[in-house]
Amino acid sequence: MTDELEQAIPQQGQPVQPETLAIRAGRSANGSSLAPVLWATSTFVTPTVEEGRKMATSVGAAQFYTRYGNPTVNAFEEAIADLEGAEAARAFSSGMGAIAAVVLGLCSKGDHIVSQHQLYAGTQMLLQSVCPRFGIDVSFVDCADPEAWRAAVIPGHTMLLLAETPANPRLDLVDLEQLAAIPGPMKAVDSTFATPLSQRPLDYGVDLVIHSATKAIGGHNDITLGVVAGTRELMDWIWGFAVLQGANAAPFDALGGLRGLRTLDVRLRQQTATAERLAQVLEEDDRVSEVRHPSLASHPQFALAQKQLRHSGGLLTMDLAGGFEAGKRFVESTQICQLATSLGGPETLVTHPASTTHVNLLPEELAAAGITPGTVRISAGLEATEDVANDLIRALGGLG
Repeated sequence: MTDELEQAIPQQGQPVQPETLAIRAGRSANGSSLAPVLWATSTFVTPTVEEGRKMATSVGAAQFYTRYGNPTVNAFEEAIADLEGAEAARAFSSGMGAIAAVVLGLCSKGDHIVSQHQLYAGTQMLLQSVCPRFGIDVSFVDCADPEAWRAAVIPGHTMLLLAETPANPRLDLVDLEQLAAIPGPMKAVDSTFATPLSQRPLDYGVDLVIHSATKAIGGHNDITLGVVAGTRELMDWIWGFAVLQGANAAPFDALGGLRGLRTLDVRLRQQTATAERLAQVLEEDDRVSEVRHPSLASHPQFALAQKQLRHSGGLLTMDLAGGFEAGKRFVESTQICQLATSLGGPETLVTHPASTTHVNLLPEELAAAGITPGTVRISAGLEATEDVANDLIRALGGLG
């Protein structure tokens, strides 16, 4: 942590909550500016040959070449590292850039990965389509079964346990304490849905935490950004791969990530309150066969959610009794809620996973993930809660 950052955050005797840290962290590139500073440059003037050589062979040089590091990008990385309780972080041009760097940066031909059926489809396609081309074996388990994770590990062969919790789209949970306790492989957790203000996987002993910061961290649907945080040793290794991978974060998007962190707490609290209200309303409707939200006692892992999540979050999922046609008609008939595939922004979004985010999965893979033809994911925004609830009720009324 830089001297400037240490001055920005209250130190000994003044512990701060994560909500305060989100406001104060990531200011090493600010100077006297209150707002983050945009270093909109791809390269920097090198004072001398010797200094250029030093920067070219060091990790995370902030003023050499932006693929290696950039003051704005590095400030965002510092903020995420502090929020996650990590030693270091690396930002990427997307969440998938971050996932790919972890998987391909840590695993080699002959290695084995254990992941879960309940997973963002982009990650699943990387694991089941790309990894085999590189000689990396992958097994998928039920994320909610700690013993399945443990049983799938092949001693001396399994390199990585890759989890996602809460999982996309049905909000299944992985018990982080149980996952971290499995001896042997490294553990990485995609914590995008939770954000650093809801859970900190590293506190349980997980090695790496991953975010698609495009979503709630950015929070305004105007940036594309990913980030990985963990120990200095692992992050130095991933940094080396990332420089060659080239999926580095743009300074503008890192600036948006810093801006998003400043309002993450108030947005998350409002979106959580709205999602909890929507979940209650939808659970009482006969046209809805099931509602998933961590705040509901009907969630199969309700007790774990109460233990592991500080906020139940702004995402919820429902299954419509009318199947595919009902799902299609519903998402096409909402007026305030908009049909789009992202989440965590100011607008309430509805998504039909079977035809969009998970469209490339086979029927048996959709079934294993718990996705039905009538599954609809809802990302609560910042509109008036009752306006959103009434919009959903109107759309349900159109189903007959």
